[in-house]
Amino acid sequence: MSVEFQVSNGVARVTLNRPERMNAVDSETEAELGNIWDEIDLDPTIRCAVLTGIGRAFCTGADMKEDGPDGLAYWACTGDHGFGGIALGRRPSVPVVARVNGIALGGGFEMVLGCDLAVAADTATFGLPEPRVGRLPLDGMVTLPRRLPRTLAMGLLLTGRRIGAVEALEHGLVNQVVPVDELDISVDAWVRDIVACAPLSLKAIKRSASDNAHLTVLEARNARLPSLVAALQSRDAREGIMAFREKRAPVWSGE
Repeated sequence: MSVEFQVSNGVARVTLNRPERMNAVDSETEAELGNIWDEIDLDPTIRCAVLTGIGRAFCTGADMKEDGPDGLAYWACTGDHGFGGIALGRRPSVPVVARVNGIALGGGFEMVLGCDLAVAADTATFGLPEPRVGRLPLDGMVTLPRRLPRTLAMGLLLTGRRIGAVEALEHGLVNQVVPVDELDISVDAWVRDIVACAPLSLKAIKRSASDNAHLTVLEARNARLPSLVAALQSRDAREGIMAFREKRAPVWSGE
């Protein structure tokens, strides 16, 4: 399998396992990732996911050695989720942490942008080199200008140049940069903070941030998303208040 998928204590770990190809994504890997995100959404016990790669690369984007669909055909079939089934940040419904262990180029960088948080090794690099090989960063060219000032975004998009982890942190593209041997410790700390929160609250927050970005503040605040209504009416909403009053840690049921 080109993707490893494990679930333990409510945390899903999704690991690209094509180190001989720098974790480049071929058609089989793309399909595996899509199925995994669907499986995560269907499992109510999963409260957080971590996406990473094996070896010295996080992911170097599409596997250009594969005799797959051309760029136009790929663009037409990727739907609402983008590269790797996650680049547009719309799924899965649970928080996703990118564990950026190394090189993140092209679709790999786009997948980092699609995650909710990112922790990078200090050796990691990021870039969208597609125009250098006559292709397009289909997801990055629409997501990156929404994350950075226009001049910074266009500086990356129109040159294909790479930036290091520290510069990515300065631009707000990752949450934390740590020595590579501290990467797991740091990722696990973020995961612990996430799973300490009510699962339905997190799903509602993620859905609101994703679906309401185009609305005015008032429209977004009053949008009656099903996930928001479910969280406000949940058993966990009552449990959180009760635990606070009783000065104990809440026990979340996800209901």
